[in-house]
Amino acid sequence: MLIFLSEFLTCSFSCIVQDKYRPSVNDNKKCSDRKGDPLPNRLEFDASDPSSFVAPLDNIEGTVWQYVPGIKDTLYPHQQEGFEFIWKNLAGTTKINELNSVGVKGSGGCIISHKAGTGKTRLTVVFLQSYLKRFPNSHPMVIAPATLMRTWEDEVRKWNVNIPFYNMNSLQLSGYEDAEAVSRLEGNRHHNSIRMVKLVSWWKQKSILGISYPLYEKLAANKNTEGMQVFRRMLVELPGLLVLDEGHTPRNQSSLIWKVLTEVRTEKRIFLSGTLFQNNFKELSNVLCLARPADKDTISSRIHELSKCSQEGEHGRVNEENRIVDLKAMIAHFVHVHEGTILQESLPGLRDCVVVLNPPFQQKKILDRIDTSQNTFEFEHKLSAVSVHPSLYLCCNPTKKEDLVIGPATLGTLKRLRLKYEEGVKTKFLIDFIRISGTVKEKVLVYSQYIDTLKLIMEQLIAECDWTEGEQILLMHGKVEQRDRQHMIDNFNKPDSGSKVLLASTKACSEGISLVGASRVVILDVVWNPSVESQAISRAFRIGQKRAVFIYHLMVKDTSEWNKYCKQSEKHRISELVFSSTNEKDKPINNEVVSKDRILDEMVRHEKLKHIFEKILYHPKKSDMNTSFF
Repeated sequence: MLIFLSEFLTCSFSCIVQDKYRPSVNDNKKCSDRKGDPLPNRLEFDASDPSSFVAPLDNIEGTVWQYVPGIKDTLYPHQQEGFEFIWKNLAGTTKINELNSVGVKGSGGCIISHKAGTGKTRLTVVFLQSYLKRFPNSHPMVIAPATLMRTWEDEVRKWNVNIPFYNMNSLQLSGYEDAEAVSRLEGNRHHNSIRMVKLVSWWKQKSILGISYPLYEKLAANKNTEGMQVFRRMLVELPGLLVLDEGHTPRNQSSLIWKVLTEVRTEKRIFLSGTLFQNNFKELSNVLCLARPADKDTISSRIHELSKCSQEGEHGRVNEENRIVDLKAMIAHFVHVHEGTILQESLPGLRDCVVVLNPPFQQKKILDRIDTSQNTFEFEHKLSAVSVHPSLYLCCNPTKKEDLVIGPATLGTLKRLRLKYEEGVKTKFLIDFIRISGTVKEKVLVYSQYIDTLKLIMEQLIAECDWTEGEQILLMHGKVEQRDRQHMIDNFNKPDSGSKVLLASTKACSEGISLVGASRVVILDVVWNPSVESQAISRAFRIGQKRAVFIYHLMVKDTSEWNKYCKQSEKHRISELVFSSTNEKDKPINNEVVSKDRILDEMVRHEKLKHIFEKILYHPKKSDMNTSFF
C-alpha cells in the first residue's frame, strides 16, 4: 500500500508543482492514471499560479475592511489595530486600490504579541476571512499545538466565515472536501489517505489547512521514507500564508520543528504569542528570525549584543536596557504589542499573591533529606512533589542514598499517609480552600507540572468530600482525548454544572483554552519559565470571565522554591521590557482592582488553619524579589 501511496503522491505533487511554479506549462497536462492506488490518482489541478490570482473588485476605493462588512465594530480597538497591522505587513497596504501593485509581493511576516486571553484567534480568523476574499488561492496554513486544533476548527465555524477548515489531525472529514478526492477513497481510511484528501481539497478550494506542530514535524521533516516525501514538499512549498499559533513553540534552533519551518517557502507569516520571551535571548532571536527571515541578520546581531549585556549581571543592566530600547525600535514595524489593558477595563479584576506555608514535621523531614547531589531534573521533581505532600516522595524514583537516610520505618509511614491530606501543607491548604470556595459557589482551577500530584489530590478529595471524578472533580492532562477534553472544558465553564475543581497539567492545559468557569487559580509548583505561569493564569483571566480572579502561588518555607520564583521573575522583567507597548493608551494600570479576598482572609483567621501560613505577599513587585523569607 505504501508503494501505491508513493506513486499517487508523487504524481499528484508533480502536477501541483508544475502548476504553481511553472505557469508556462501546457494547461491540458494531467496526471497519468495508475491502477490499484488506494487514493484518487486522476485529480486535476488548475494550471495557474494561485499566489498571483486576485478576486475581481466591484469597488476599488476604500480599505480592506470592506472585505468583512460589519465586522470592524465587533472588534476591540487593539484587534482593529492588529488587523490593519497584519495587512500592512503581508500586503503592504490597507487601501484596496493599492493592492494591485503591492498585494502579491507584500512586506514579509509579522508578530501579534497580544496578552493571552485578548482575542488573537478571533483577530486572525477575521484577517483570514478578508485576505481570502482578495486572494482566494493564497492557501493559508495554521500550525498550532495539538490541543488547539479543535479550538481553531470551532472558531472558524463559530464566526460563520463560510470557509472550509481542514483539520489534518482529525480522521473525520469536514463535509467540504473535494468530492472527487473523497470518491477515490473507496473505503480506505488510512491516516495518510485522509490527510492527502484534505491536502488536495485545500489546494483546489478557497480554504484553510490546520495542522499541529508534532504532525507537521512528522510529515514535513520526512525526507527519506518512500511515498512520504510529497507530504513534505506540499507542506513546505504550497502554503502562501503561514500562521503559527503559540508562535514561541519552535524556539530551539536544534529542534526538528524549527529547522523544517525555516524551509517553508512563503515569507508571509503571522506569529501569535503573548509570551514571546520564554527563557533567554537566544530563543527570542530564533523566533523573531523565523517570523521575519528577511531581517534575520540584523535581528541576530542586535540580540547577540543584548545577550552579552544580560550576562554581565548588575554591571550590564544599564547597557542592557539601552539595547532593549534599540531592539524594540527595530522590531516595532513587524511586532504589534497589546499588554492586556482590555482585560483590566472589561473584567471585574485580578489579585495575585504568593502564599508561603509552614510544613508539618514529617514533610519537613523528607524535604531536608532529599539528595541535592542528583541531577537537577530529579531534584526539582522531588522537591516540587514532596512540597505538596510527603507521600509523593515514593513516586519520584528515590535514590538508594535517600532511602537509607530516610529509613525503612519512615518509608512505611509515608505509604500510610497518602490519604491524610493534612500531612502535606499544600494539600492541607488546597483541600480546605476548595471546600470553602464551594460554599460560596466559586470554582477552583489547580495547576501542577506532575500528574502524580494531581492524582493524589483527586484521591484525597474523593476520600474527604465523597466527590466523584468526572462530576465534582475533573482531571485534565496530555493523555486525555481531545473530544473528552472539550467536554470537560464545557462542563467546567457552565455556571450551573456540578463541577467544583479542575485539576490541570501545566504543560498540557496552559495554552489556548478558555477556563473562565474558574475564579480561583492555585499554582502548586514553581516553573522556570515565567510565560508558562502567565499562560496558565490567562486560562481564567480572559475575555468572557464574569468574576474577579484570584491567583495563589504556593511555596514551602525553607526550600529553594522562593529563589526559583525570583529567577523566574527576572525573566518576566526582561520580557516586559522588550514587549511593553509604545502606545501610552495600551499601558497597564498599576492598581489593585480587587482589594478583598474573603476566602483567604477566613483561612488566615481560622483557629485550625492560621498556623500553616508563614507569609502572604500580594501583587509581588520587583523590590520583593530581593527579600528572602527563609
